[in-house]
Amino acid sequence: MTDLFTWEISLSTALLALALGYLLGSIPFGLLLTKAAGLGDIRSIGSGNIGATNVLRTGNKKLAAATLLLDAFKATAGALLAGALWGPEAAILGGFAAFIGHLFPVWLGFKGGKGVATYIGTLLGVAPAMVLVFAFVWLTVAKLSRYSSLSALVATLVIPVALWIVGEQKIALVMAVMTVISYWKHKANIERLINGTESRIGQKG
Repeated sequence: MTDLFTWEISLSTALLALALGYLLGSIPFGLLLTKAAGLGDIRSIGSGNIGATNVLRTGNKKLAAATLLLDAFKATAGALLAGALWGPEAAILGGFAAFIGHLFPVWLGFKGGKGVATYIGTLLGVAPAMVLVFAFVWLTVAKLSRYSSLSALVATLVIPVALWIVGEQKIALVMAVMTVISYWKHKANIERLINGTESRIGQKG
């Protein structure tokens, strides 16, 4: 715990890792795929964001699945590439920056997705075993509540705690920051959950 805030990575290397991760994370796969498929601008329907959930609203499940995977793997790539070039601390920063890039892509006026896929992708790059923990929590909450948003919110809350318990304090710290940002991005979902108006999994309309 004493070196939680003591990072060996230099400032210049940290900035390179952050820049690499951000550039990868800011690739708007949901927007690119739907436009390539002739479905128009994904930002003009549903929630208006570029993530897989909104792509699914086009009715194209294959595109939604592709968006989910690509949004996850761009964060994994950010972590793995930064890690290969500059070490494990750079990997954490690369994954974090990819998450930020997805949420706030400069190319789209800083209006991106909500980041669940890139959160998972970052985990895959820096603490792959925790993806199983995330999946277990998500599936359990989803089965009990039938709320996708609640499942993601609970899972992102559990992950930093689980990482801390297994001794990965630095990763836990960064993932905790990502959890806070994710909650902020899900504020409309949280309001609907409180009001009882959030759509359940499989619910029509």
